[in-house]
Amino acid sequence: MLSVFRAAAGRVVRGDVRYYAWMVFLLALIGLAISRYVRQLDRGLITTAMRDQVSWGFYIANFTFLVGIAAAAILLVIPAYLYQFRPIREIVLFGEMVAITAVIMCALFIMVDLGQPLRVWHAWPVLGIMNFPSSLFIWDALALLGYLAINVLLVLYALWRLATGREYRLSLIFPLIVLSIPWAVSIHTITAFLYNGLPSRPFWNASILAPRFLASAFCSGPALMLIILQLIRRFSAVEVDNKALFKIAELIAYAMGVNVLLLGAEMFKEFYSGSVHMAPLEYLYFGLRGQGMLQPWIWEATAFNLIAFLIFLVPRLRERPLFLNLGAVLIVLGVYVEKGMGLVVPGFVPDTLGEIYEYWPTVSEGIIAAGIWATGALLFTLMVKFTVPIYTGQIRAERAAERGRR
Repeated sequence: MLSVFRAAAGRVVRGDVRYYAWMVFLLALIGLAISRYVRQLDRGLITTAMRDQVSWGFYIANFTFLVGIAAAAILLVIPAYLYQFRPIREIVLFGEMVAITAVIMCALFIMVDLGQPLRVWHAWPVLGIMNFPSSLFIWDALALLGYLAINVLLVLYALWRLATGREYRLSLIFPLIVLSIPWAVSIHTITAFLYNGLPSRPFWNASILAPRFLASAFCSGPALMLIILQLIRRFSAVEVDNKALFKIAELIAYAMGVNVLLLGAEMFKEFYSGSVHMAPLEYLYFGLRGQGMLQPWIWEATAFNLIAFLIFLVPRLRERPLFLNLGAVLIVLGVYVEKGMGLVVPGFVPDTLGEIYEYWPTVSEGIIAAGIWATGALLFTLMVKFTVPIYTGQIRAERAAERGRR
């Protein structure tokens, strides 16, 4: 087994021109982001557009979106392991790798948002002062660490069985699989509670927030996986059955329906009641006191989500590659805006003094965020590059052929 892993690791540094160009692009983006982050460390968070009025911004928006991407791996785990749907079971390994990547990116976004990175130590057991169980942030950190550990163990087990040429022993990992399902739900539920537990922020202080988080996660995560799985099929020897893609698209349609319903219910409650707590949602969708920087973005995101919902709702459309990919891209973009800037910023508008501060991320914030996304893309690319020759049995086949020639 170890020899197979060594052979797979050796192939990580080998590839065609496209592979090297992709790696150079990602490394260059990461290098640029590091230079901006060093500047942020030197000057402080004043290099960002965050201020006392809006103390959470682009970093936390990306963090919230990525927690949903990580949690959505269970939409592959459940049909793959519990219902033994073979087309998805053959690719669930890549969904778990997406979850690992997303959790690591979540940690990076939290680190750059803290200002002083040494504060991250307090989120680690034993090393720091965790303020557990009173701190919801620590609950979220522990949930993410646990979820990361579960997915790492599942991936390592799968690679070990593949390296030895044997099928999974479901009985051995079944308890871990069952545990991963409520744990995935918990990571996004606790993230919602981080917002939900702030009574002075009426935009977030709604019991419907956690279900909305989960519904949107089960749309955007699988939609991103649809794109990634097709890229893996296009650029590697991994076979991805269309039945798996169409089943994922069907599950997205159900989740998208729930997401649209919950959004409509929240908008009805706020606008029909006409209370003062309507102000954040009014700022987001229609502008408030002449201020409305996010207004065009949220309307585009809403349109993207509705169009994608209609595409995935019709089987004939979602089973055509053009519409399948169009719908997936629209969902990722729509949920990214809705659950990112469209969630974080309006929660601070107006502030406690009734003032409106128009937050928009600086170039520095954008570059650092792009660098973290590039780090995630680099990590996932390396994991896929390492996994594919083991997954396809290529290394074992080559070694068997060598033994045959001897």
